[in-house]
Amino acid sequence: MTEQVYSPIPEVYRSDVKRSIEAALTEDIGRGDITTRWTSSPDQQASAKIIAKEKGVVAGLALANIVFNILDSGVTFLSNFKDGQTVMVGDEIAIINGSARALLAGERTALNFLQRMSGIASKTERLSSLIAHTQCKVLDTRKTVPGLRALDKWSVVLGGGLNHRSGLYDMVLIKENHISLAGGLGEAVEAVLKRRSGDIEIEVEVQNLKELDQALEYPINRILLDNMSLSDMREACKRTAGKIPLEASGNVNASNIVGMAETGVDYISIGGLTHSVRALDLSMLINTSND
Repeated sequence: MTEQVYSPIPEVYRSDVKRSIEAALTEDIGRGDITTRWTSSPDQQASAKIIAKEKGVVAGLALANIVFNILDSGVTFLSNFKDGQTVMVGDEIAIINGSARALLAGERTALNFLQRMSGIASKTERLSSLIAHTQCKVLDTRKTVPGLRALDKWSVVLGGGLNHRSGLYDMVLIKENHISLAGGLGEAVEAVLKRRSGDIEIEVEVQNLKELDQALEYPINRILLDNMSLSDMREACKRTAGKIPLEASGNVNASNIVGMAETGVDYISIGGLTHSVRALDLSMLINTSND
């Protein structure tokens, strides 16, 4: 067992992660953990194990460590796994040693992060593995829990997926409503092209092959095929001939993702990776220590 072998938090997510942890601890502990305070002594030490109760991809170990260390800097967090690795039922994922009060006060917050992030990573890995024989990659969306987008998106990466845009500020995605407001697809794209500065990428959503042909007339970076049939997706790939990346979306799940990937699209974006994920079942068991 090696101390802190989990992946460090990537810089792109770091500030949002710290803010999320602090908010979660404040929400849960509030004025103090009265049950633990009234049932334990201030100097009591303990050891706890985080155990997997089902198979999945573990994610969020760095966050769990931070949770306990915010409560008591003397807590040690030792892990048998790295983020992104598969755990089996009964595996001891980590051992935490230190103040009993810190361990109990941080238990639920640490598990909440670990379970949600591991659930997202596990679902991403399952769907990505189904299309591993193709060149297509799984993308997330902005359908995340408010305030937890950085964690949700990092979990997708740990599960083998890729991040789409972070928010409305770092990429142009012209969708149906923008096209309607602008008076047409061409009008919307031209308005964006006039105002674009720097290296901001432009993606255009199309509903059919006619709109695809129209979008191909412009110097854009990606085209999103929204709720197209498999035959139309194949035709879209034929017409673009690799000249521009194609992304497919629309009610993607395990039963249809293979067919979509095999049409030749480059990406498949899946809101379900984050908006309706089931948490991975983990538990923390604590033992007292008199050493």
